[in-house]
Amino acid sequence: MTTTQIAVLPPGRITSSTGRLLRRTLSYPRTRVGLVLSVLVVALAVFGGFFAPNDPNALLTTPGSPPAPGFPLGGDVLGRDVLSRFLAGGAMILAIGAMATVVGSAVGIVIGLFAGAGSTKGGAVLSWITDVLLSFPQIVLPLLFIARLGPELWLLVLVVALNQFPQTTRLVKSITAEVYERDFVKVAVAVGLPKHRILFREVLPNILSPIFVDIAFRFSYAIALVASLSFIGFGAQPPDPDWGRMIYENKGFFSLQPWGVLAPMFAVLVLTLGAHLVSDGLARALGKDDVPKA
Repeated sequence: MTTTQIAVLPPGRITSSTGRLLRRTLSYPRTRVGLVLSVLVVALAVFGGFFAPNDPNALLTTPGSPPAPGFPLGGDVLGRDVLSRFLAGGAMILAIGAMATVVGSAVGIVIGLFAGAGSTKGGAVLSWITDVLLSFPQIVLPLLFIARLGPELWLLVLVVALNQFPQTTRLVKSITAEVYERDFVKVAVAVGLPKHRILFREVLPNILSPIFVDIAFRFSYAIALVASLSFIGFGAQPPDPDWGRMIYENKGFFSLQPWGVLAPMFAVLVLTLGAHLVSDGLARALGKDDVPKA
């Protein structure tokens, strides 16, 4: 990811600087392409189920049948309409990825703020825990929890968020430590403002730009991780349609009927690529750093 500098703004400049950052981000063709790709796949995931021509779970045709009239993408391993399952299968993976990103980012931001400010021993302990979590291969912890407790949707959100927040914590800790040495923060400390107020009202608004970049990147990673968990059978459970599970269920029929694998795989790929292009555009725009410092 592009190395960025932190633009620290006086209170009245935060909104305008964010607007300039967004305009600068959208000036990059890669950002616009990524935004279009992401919006298309998100719209497909959210609204696709309303346009499914058949019941996604109904056995309607021969297993592994090729495209035919009434079944544009053919039948899956059980004879269900691939197109209907594809249109209805994106909502779950999108919801889990989005919720996990929100939870993981929120936890990482809070821990990173207090750790970066050199807060209490509790903050140091939490920072140490994040370092321990970062030492694990990132697919291992989700597998351990899900294998033990079962593939519950709430657990999927939590384990994916567990994979998200250590990286966010490390980022926020680093940039908070830099901002916390600025004069306007020292003034706030000198007048006796509580630390939590300094962090959330003075520091946080000034580090939102790199956090936005991180959130966009974490979302693309969450989608890929949820799809991977579904592919190995730890995501949505039968008969619910799910893009990752569609790939898993139909991989044995790929040579006869590839659409049950290609359609969901392409959708996940496009969404991940789109989110990555948006995050890269944000990083490039932030790297220009044409905002005056306080």
